[in-house]
Parts: sequence; C-alpha cells; structure tokens
Amino acid sequence: MIMDDPDAIPVVGFVYDHWVIFNLPAATRELPEGIGRDAVLPDESMQGTNSNGRIGYDGPCPPSGQNHGYVFTLYAVDSVLEIAPGATKANVLAAIEGHILAQAELIGFYQSP
Repeated sequence: MIMDDPDAIPVVGFVYDHWVIFNLPAATRELPEGIGRDAVLPDESMQGTNSNGRIGYDGPCPPSGQNHGYVFTLYAVDSVLEIAPGATKANVLAAIEGHILAQAELIGFYQSP
C-alpha cells in the first residue's frame, strides 16, 4: 500500500509519499493504530521510506488553509517482494511491475486550519 499526496506538487515540487508498506499478508483486513516506525513488522510486512526520509507513516500536513487529497493505493500482487525494508515508493512500484493482480484506491481529504 502506498499513501501519497499529489496535491503537494505545487508546494514541494513532487508527489509527497507519506507511507509505503508492502508484503502485507494476504489475510490482512485492517492495519492497527500506532504501527510505529519499525522497518519489519510483527506480521513480517515491511515499511518503506517516505518523502521525509523516515521509515513508516507520516500523517497529512498541508500548508495552512490548503485542502489536499491523500491517495491510498492498495495493490494485490502474485508474489512476495524481494526488496529490502526501507524501500522507496519507486522501488516498490518497480518490484510489482508485471505482478499486479488488482488494485484499489481511496482518497481522503484533509484541510489544515
């Protein structure tokens, strides 16, 4: 799953990646609150590096008064990715090329005060 902010382009000059998490077990139906920043999680899924250069999730933070759409894209793939924890979005997208069985997208909006 990748969570990014395409509305950040005018602000920072690129799509801002807030979360990269991969190799989630197929039976996963939800993600617990407070996952933390461990690169390898107890269920053996792995977190990647976000645009802030950190492992794990960084929440929405648009400039004051701006409303941004945060895109969550979930990919179903046909194999475990053979990439290291801490991989970037680009690494994950390259690894899943040709292996995507299905994908779903959810966009959530957040406006900072």
